[in-house]
Amino acid sequence: MDLYEAMRTTFAAREFTDAPVNDTVLHHILENARFAPSGGNRQPWRIIVVRSPETRARFVKWVEPTMQRYVAQMVAGEAPFNTIHPSKVDDAALAKIPPPTAMLETMLGAPVLLLVCADLSVLAAFDADLDRVGIIGGASVYPFAWNVLLAARAEGLAGTITTFLAPAEALVREHLGIPEHIVPAALVPIGHPVKQLTRLRRKSVEEITALERWDGEPLGAG
Repeated sequence: MDLYEAMRTTFAAREFTDAPVNDTVLHHILENARFAPSGGNRQPWRIIVVRSPETRARFVKWVEPTMQRYVAQMVAGEAPFNTIHPSKVDDAALAKIPPPTAMLETMLGAPVLLLVCADLSVLAAFDADLDRVGIIGGASVYPFAWNVLLAARAEGLAGTITTFLAPAEALVREHLGIPEHIVPAALVPIGHPVKQLTRLRRKSVEEITALERWDGEPLGAG
């Protein structure tokens, strides 16, 4: 598959068929995804391959309250879990939103789940001392997760990068025996998509670029 075609057609899949994903295909995906860049080439990612129905059920249970609040904030017109604008959703509004159990069971019912973890002992977080939420360390982890999705696309598979397990990190760590210096960074379901999307909507280059300054002119095609 042409690289640009893969980049333009790799979408966030949340519904999958029952077709299995065997270890040979999964190994091939990871064999190629591992060439993602990382700070100092330290490759801080570690992957736990999850197929267990018990673990899936636990994940759904642990994620339910987080996604219930996510939906409630969206209904209220907020950007969910935003660190700049605090949520005004109270317990009464939250109680009106049913837990999105069916959606989670569908997504986490993919043939395989990849729990992508980050080794904090080798990860450079240059924003660690800034007075805001830290994001820089993710630059050494999420390119790998994206490579997984690109490789999956080349194999006729699909998935999505989810981070909704974060509030349940302590439970995930205990259940899966994850050491303290290892952080669950993303849960990536992988499978055959019910429908392969090929026309994705994104902002134009002119909408997301500025020349020289934040208020500069947008980059044109030239």
